[in-house]
Amino acid sequence: MIQAESIVFLITLVLYFCVMLLYFLYVAIKKPALEKLAIRAQACVLIVHTAAIVLRGIAMGRLPMANQYEFSTAFAWALCLVSLIFILKFRFPVLGAFSSPVTLLIALYAGLNKLNEMKVIAANGADSIRNLMPALRSSWLGIHVSTVIIAYGAFGVSFVLSIIFLLRDRMKENGFWDQHIPKKEKLDTISYRSVSLGMMFLTVTINIGGIWAENAWGSYWTWDPKETWALVTWMIYLVYLHLRIRKGWNGRIAAIIGVIGFIAVLFTYIGVNTLLPGLHSYK
Repeated sequence: MIQAESIVFLITLVLYFCVMLLYFLYVAIKKPALEKLAIRAQACVLIVHTAAIVLRGIAMGRLPMANQYEFSTAFAWALCLVSLIFILKFRFPVLGAFSSPVTLLIALYAGLNKLNEMKVIAANGADSIRNLMPALRSSWLGIHVSTVIIAYGAFGVSFVLSIIFLLRDRMKENGFWDQHIPKKEKLDTISYRSVSLGMMFLTVTINIGGIWAENAWGSYWTWDPKETWALVTWMIYLVYLHLRIRKGWNGRIAAIIGVIGFIAVLFTYIGVNTLLPGLHSYK
């Protein structure tokens, strides 16, 4: 079953590349047929990726949310899902040309973790990754990881929208980009909704994490590096929402904070695991 999951995941990587290529061709050739094909391809890869995650769960005999590979592939899946929802909801297919490379990069990072995992399996057997450490054998695992995955996916879309916003003034008036990308006011509003979605799920994540930590380690908060940087990320986006709601700050300042926030997300996920090992360092 692990082999089957590995094959489906490899197909998923190829499909993510094809989706990115289709979106690039759409903005280069500007054919409406390519727009529809790219969106359908993104929906297709989401289905295939879901199948890979389900196969992973069957192979592991547990929820596939417990190590670097499992989280990173779920992260890519969430970004694909949230971006597709925003593309369809706001009729904004050009968003895919910006979000698909980010999704592919995260999926490729998952692929690197997959390669490392296969080496571990070859050396120690499948049980070395199938069996969880005691702290992870909890009913809280699924809720905690699911909410943070959706939060990160929403923040990833917000990051892409912030980049588009910052580049919007450089687009030729009445050109393809100008006609197919919403005006800055609407971009700002869409990004705000994405951040709000992410903040809702990240807040739930942190609170559930505290309850789980008390059950597992006897303390709601230990200032573990992962906890600390999750709080830093949460505070950055809190500043974003506070300045926007209370001070009326939006536009360029909000976009810059959106970019900084996602950098904090990536550091919380990748940087902390690499540079600041702690209680949450699960390989």
